Amino acid sequence: MKHPDASDYLVGVVGAGAMGQGIVQVTVQGGMRCLILDARPGAAEAARETIAGRLERLVEKGRIGASGAAAATARIEVIGDFAALAPCDAVIEAIFEEIEVKREAFARIEAAVSADCLIASNTSSIPIASIARDCQRRDRIAGMHFFNPVPLMKLVEVIRAADTSDATVEALSALGRRMGRTPVTVKDSPGFLVNLGGRAYTTEGLRIAHEGVATPAQIDAIMRDCWGFRMGPFELMDLTGIDVNYPVSMIIHEGYLYDPRIKTAPNHQAMADAGHYGRKTGRGWFAYEGGKPLERPSADYVTDAPPAATVRLAEPDEALEAFCADVGLRVGGTGPILAAPIGEDATQVALRTGVAHRVLVALDLTGDTSKRVTAMTAPGADGQALDMVAAAIIASGRAVTAIKDSPGFVGQRICAMIANLGCYMAEIGLAAPGDIDLAMQLGLNYPLGPLALAEDMGAMNTLTILEQLQAITGEDRYRPTMWLKRRARLGLPVHTEG
Repeated sequence: MKHPDASDYLVGVVGAGAMGQGIVQVTVQGGMRCLILDARPGAAEAARETIAGRLERLVEKGRIGASGAAAATARIEVIGDFAALAPCDAVIEAIFEEIEVKREAFARIEAAVSADCLIASNTSSIPIASIARDCQRRDRIAGMHFFNPVPLMKLVEVIRAADTSDATVEALSALGRRMGRTPVTVKDSPGFLVNLGGRAYTTEGLRIAHEGVATPAQIDAIMRDCWGFRMGPFELMDLTGIDVNYPVSMIIHEGYLYDPRIKTAPNHQAMADAGHYGRKTGRGWFAYEGGKPLERPSADYVTDAPPAATVRLAEPDEALEAFCADVGLRVGGTGPILAAPIGEDATQVALRTGVAHRVLVALDLTGDTSKRVTAMTAPGADGQALDMVAAAIIASGRAVTAIKDSPGFVGQRICAMIANLGCYMAEIGLAAPGDIDLAMQLGLNYPLGPLALAEDMGAMNTLTILEQLQAITGEDRYRPTMWLKRRARLGLPVHTEG
């Protein structure tokens, strides 16, 4: 087995679509020759021209030199059949997601290459062991899952199947590094790491909208402004395409034997059935024209009520007192009653503390409150109490998003579910805890990896949110993992292995 650092290392790529083109580009930019094969007449040639054009644009932007771009393009060679893959040291399959087609391709690749050639699939959802089932040398077969667009996304998941050797994993990781990617080793499983880990963000957002707690625009604004996500779950779904994320959600849910923690919601299916896929169709959760978003509904609560001057607290809370002082609310006397619950809804706070639910306003202080504050009230609440509290917060320069009663508000719910799913991935040994965080940040641009998010929220707070959600809703969807329970109760860092 030749080491990928060898100067004459040769890579073959089967499939000249968007992913195949990206893999070819990072291969030749890594200084390796690359053979490209596609069954469609003229597709490989067209791909070579496309890649050459991208390299030229990088020259125009000053990111690479003209000689470097020319040399990289010269390292791309179009081939016409599988037999021409014979001299390759590694072959990466990047054809469409159909298992029988992939199995046939792997059989033809294996028949063409030497016994030392590595064979990898770029599949995003099909188990590697299933693709390699009929191959003769399954020890040299693994997954090498890149992310789109490949030249910009630094992560590559190296998927270890049951028969994959350590040497194969090490060599493909070294190949990924030479391509300028950051490899993370992942156990063969439905959705691998990033596609599984990404379910919590969207499916819990969908569930919150389905319950009528908040609108897609409100949920997105909260996750951007209060929790640091670059995109809210609904704009993210519109970008990737609901025709993509809905089937993937169903495949992963089935692959994990219908675990309710990764179950999507009826409104997801409804959008897919209606053909409202997002940007590509001009309509998804939001409206688009020419692929660009049109004006979206506001997430901001608007009131012309006079700001409250004084408020009462449902129970002693130093953080809430400090927040009140920051926005100019004096604690004591009369006025609305405030609470800042962890995992509870306003109804539960009123029942537990005995305060009047009609004048209770619950505020979420767990995220960043410098730009936006989430407020909620119980059913039957006096709207004037919310108006007065919201007016005071707005006067301090912050936006307010008012939602219906929900255990864990919006941000607590979504972030606790992300953290819990990350803990589950660590629990089943999908990858090392640190690699789980790294992969989610590189693959999905999360502000923190899921285990780091649990640590940032506080392990006990995260556990409390999930336990309250499970108790109030009665759903196993919110059952905490044993990984989180043990570490939170023992006071250990969430990343603690063993």
